Amino acid sequence: MIHRWFDRFTAQTLPATEWRAAQARVALLATLNETDAERLGQRAWHFLNHKRITLHADLRDTPFDLAAQMVLAGQACLLTLGWTEAEHLEAFTNVHEILILPDGFSRQMEEVDETGVVHLYSNTLAGETSYQGPVILSFTDLMKSGGFNGYNVLIHELAHKLDMGNSIDTDGFPPLPREISPSEWHRVFSGVWNDLTNRLRRGEVTPIDDYAASHPGECYAVCCELFFSDPVTLNDAYPELYDLLCRYFNQQPLKRFTDKESPH
Repeated sequence: MIHRWFDRFTAQTLPATEWRAAQARVALLATLNETDAERLGQRAWHFLNHKRITLHADLRDTPFDLAAQMVLAGQACLLTLGWTEAEHLEAFTNVHEILILPDGFSRQMEEVDETGVVHLYSNTLAGETSYQGPVILSFTDLMKSGGFNGYNVLIHELAHKLDMGNSIDTDGFPPLPREISPSEWHRVFSGVWNDLTNRLRRGEVTPIDDYAASHPGECYAVCCELFFSDPVTLNDAYPELYDLLCRYFNQQPLKRFTDKESPH
């Protein structure tokens, strides 16, 4: 059973009070400068007016006011904040609905081992998406997102949507700006992938979540997630990748985090 919280708003003007409240709720929005905050607010409001946000029936009594919806939309549009308006709109053409479930949800998975034997198992997910399908999120995990704690299920799943901008599958190779060559992208991400897999093979702790080594598409999504939610860790572990993503997103989240930590 699904309860539709809202489909469309009718007001065209950004609700400034709710947007300021949204910024105050999560660090990723609170650290923006005035110019970026204004641009992001406008894009977030447009996002809410043109995308469907759906809550599961079990969440019908959960407080999810307009400011909370702006928190969600603001984090979504943070990915494309550094892009032009046309690029931003194009990036989210395959995002139609965000479906929020009460908690983690189970999926039947299969894995083929080195001998060719297929193993079936149940896996609990915080989020998932597909090419033209909804972005499905756990409300519990969504509430853990928004800070500089290295975790953001919304950004992770929307990174998959960006990845599928030129393919129906996630392959870690999204549409690139002309100033980044495919060969450079492949070289840098391959270096990260090889480092992660080699560390795991040696039984070592990886500098970022080892889920990034499960699939090239997950490597891209995990690194995008860290880029915004824990840029210090990503830059310390893989500075060349951090610099590449700065150019890709046309943003510098490490500076936002540093400014946040600096005394005023």
